[in-house]
Amino acid sequence: MGNGTQIGRVRGLGSAKEGAHHWIAQRLTAIGNLLLMLWFIGSLLVMPDLSYASVSQWLSSPLAAVPMILLLVSTCWHLRLGLQVFIEDYVHEASGKLPLLILLNFYAIGAAALGTFAVLKLAFTGAAA
Repeated sequence: MGNGTQIGRVRGLGSAKEGAHHWIAQRLTAIGNLLLMLWFIGSLLVMPDLSYASVSQWLSSPLAAVPMILLLVSTCWHLRLGLQVFIEDYVHEASGKLPLLILLNFYAIGAAALGTFAVLKLAFTGAAA
């Protein structure tokens, strides 16, 4: 054996003290996504039709635009958290892991920004665009 005590062999190999925060953030975004998706589906069900004019008129209201932006941001954040764990667990080469994580961050931030811009454009211009 010659590797010291059992505790000495595992010291330094434990948690990086980030797992609990990441796990909690993933669960909170999942709950937020569930509630916001229920709101979104319920809102679509009570709309008279799903034409562009009807949906853009609906999104021009702050009571629809703000939760829609929250749904977009929460979904992109949840996607980022989940795919980060996937990349960290299944990409074993350090040279491949960092570029993938950077690309993932750009993708998630870009998707949230693009979606937020689209909602804000509809909210401020309405169906006139």
